Amino acid sequence: MGPKQLPDFFKTLGEPSFRAQQILQWIHQHYVDDFSEMTNISKALRTRLAEVAEIRAPRVISEYPSQDGTRKWLLQLHDGQCIEMVFIPEAERGTLCISSQVGCALDCTFCATARQGFNRNLSAAEMIGQVWIAKRLLDTDQRRVVSNVVLMGMGEPLLNFDNVVTALQTLLDDHAYGLSKRRVTLSTSGVVPALDRLSQQVDVALAVSLHAPNDALRNELVPLNRKYPINELMAACRRFLERKSQRERITMEYVMLEGVNDRPEHAQQLVQLLRSVPSKVNLIPFNPFPETRYRRSSVAAIERFRAILERQGLVAITRKTRGDDVAAACGQLAGQVNDRSRRHLHFAKLEDHLP
Repeated sequence: MGPKQLPDFFKTLGEPSFRAQQILQWIHQHYVDDFSEMTNISKALRTRLAEVAEIRAPRVISEYPSQDGTRKWLLQLHDGQCIEMVFIPEAERGTLCISSQVGCALDCTFCATARQGFNRNLSAAEMIGQVWIAKRLLDTDQRRVVSNVVLMGMGEPLLNFDNVVTALQTLLDDHAYGLSKRRVTLSTSGVVPALDRLSQQVDVALAVSLHAPNDALRNELVPLNRKYPINELMAACRRFLERKSQRERITMEYVMLEGVNDRPEHAQQLVQLLRSVPSKVNLIPFNPFPETRYRRSSVAAIERFRAILERQGLVAITRKTRGDDVAAACGQLAGQVNDRSRRHLHFAKLEDHLP
């Protein structure tokens, strides 16, 4: 339960609502998962909580340390499904990338998670459990503190809307993780109706997995575009920003695929597309995975693309590839998914028809 649900839960137990704040602090700030250790709560209530509630995090199966300091964990959920999360340390911050689904319900063609197919949504507990585990493991080392959380792991967050909102509220709540709204980022491929709902319910930073400057190309790379075309997505982005301060920008994520979306004409189209949307462009060198048909754009092509954007007044940065030696980089997360969507068969057929 998040900070919106816990007060009502304690009311059903005949307890004052401030018990919710106490419980949040014990769990999320002191990492306590045993009610008997919550010493500012009466013994009778601790006994009652042990009877009717539980505090249970996913189980760490494996840890994969990268040479660059990135760390990836494989986590097992209560039903045996496995997900991945990644911690990326930098000089002035530490970013934790968490998953929102077991696999992904979308089928973006350049993403390893998509090939795993889809099983189910994560609960709010399973999302927050990732943060809880990472902070518990890392906060003892002051050089590796989780300062930022991004929902950029496995899954499309806006297709798991209610659970994601509860998780975001917990991340922002002062009695839980107390993160600034600018330090919590949700990344979406563009589920337009849910994007409109998000701006009304919780205030966080937004990243959009764009990856193409026109509908024809984006239909190929991000098939969700067939349902919510680029112009509809850009209109939703503008509506999202109307509720934010004038300084806010949306991060447009753009994976660089050799010969596919990295030509100068693509950069010019992107400039025109983003003129009416305050944004910054995050150019992501493609991270390969087994059996992919795509290749990473050359350094020269990426720099040429970035220079065109900057000359036209856009803010553009090239993301430094981190953790690719342990398959922890953007687009490489796969976990272990019991695929209910049979997506793996779809991709196998595509590969059979490749030259």
